[in-house]
Amino acid sequence: MVVTGGAGLIGSHLCDWLLDRESRVVCVDNLSTGTVSNIAHLRGRPDFEFVEADVIRPLAITGTVDLVYHLAAPAAPTHYRRFPVQTLEAGSLGTRNALRLAWANGARFVLVSAGGVYGDPQHAPQSESYWGNVNPVGPRSAHDEAMRYSEALTMAHRHSRHTDTAIARVFGCYGPRMRPDDGRAVPTFITQALAGQAITVSGDGSQTRSLCHVDDVVAALLALADSDLAGPVNIGSPAELSMAHLAERVRALAQSASPITFVERPPEDPQSRRPDISLAAERLGWSPQVSLDNGLHRTITWFEIQAGPKPAPPVAALF
Repeated sequence: MVVTGGAGLIGSHLCDWLLDRESRVVCVDNLSTGTVSNIAHLRGRPDFEFVEADVIRPLAITGTVDLVYHLAAPAAPTHYRRFPVQTLEAGSLGTRNALRLAWANGARFVLVSAGGVYGDPQHAPQSESYWGNVNPVGPRSAHDEAMRYSEALTMAHRHSRHTDTAIARVFGCYGPRMRPDDGRAVPTFITQALAGQAITVSGDGSQTRSLCHVDDVVAALLALADSDLAGPVNIGSPAELSMAHLAERVRALAQSASPITFVERPPEDPQSRRPDISLAAERLGWSPQVSLDNGLHRTITWFEIQAGPKPAPPVAALF
């Protein structure tokens, strides 16, 4: 099995779960946004291979390939705004090369797309039949259009070359192994709360998102690969929460005294993201199992461990 983008948040957890299934896993990543630390615990295993490579070039993978998960794309705002050309190339050339690998081996291909294909939705929840509201030249266009093109290319392969494909649209994935600097709300709020800094909420905090723990996302991706469903299929939580409420929950769970402050909202920041997961429930028997507080607690604990022990308070000198 091949996992492109395997050193990222979802990809590294997916590698863990696949190895637990006694699969041989080849992890491909150029480490532009993924990190070696996410897969360090897997290095040296005979059933795991790490290939440092960019998917925009043809993938030279040896051995039997019966499943390809394609996740190689910058997902966080900080990254796709810093690397817009690379983001679009990963969605176009990268998807082409991953599809060719699957097609040449007669393997099932699972594209991990995102809720960004819906842009700034004009109604909620978003079902798979909704075509979206995307600005093709806006500040989020590199990510949103890369995902939309990768979906179109995947379906073209399915129809014209009979490649066994599936498309997952993931909403608001979070959990351990997120980068603290990726610009998304969860790692930003946690990092600020643990450091005792002000938790910065964009706008008035009324904009909403649906967060789904990485363990739930991976369970859905495994179920999708095992099915005959082509998709696209939404993967996420139907529970919607405001960014102001998220900041409050992070502060409480981190036992932080950080104040919550409001800053200028980024342009074209979507007002609402909430998936309709009826298809996933019906066809995959899937729904998220990790509660928000449980998932946030586990993520906060991981960030605390990464930060290391806090320095001991100074001891008063004795005279």
